[in-house]
Amino acid sequence: MARKATTTKNASQNIQQTFSFTAPQAMSVLLAGDFTLWQEKAIPMKKETGGVWKATVALPRGTHEYRFIVDGQWHNDPACTLQVPNTYGGKNSARQVA
Repeated sequence: MARKATTTKNASQNIQQTFSFTAPQAMSVLLAGDFTLWQEKAIPMKKETGGVWKATVALPRGTHEYRFIVDGQWHNDPACTLQVPNTYGGKNSARQVA
């Protein structure tokens, strides 16, 4: 399972961030984070070649916590080296947008 990131500035000073999660057998993958109010507005990801799910979102500069919801189960980003504790005793993946 891997994640790749790409960045591009847009007109509102947010920066496009692409999140990827490899799950060939999954029926659905959602991107949830502090920028989606977690589950409340989780972003459906699109399945691409090789079972890689992707979503691109514009995020403001700063650190953003996130996780993936794969067929209803929470998963951290296995390719993300930045992990931060969450209020449930686990960890969230985090991305720094500069």
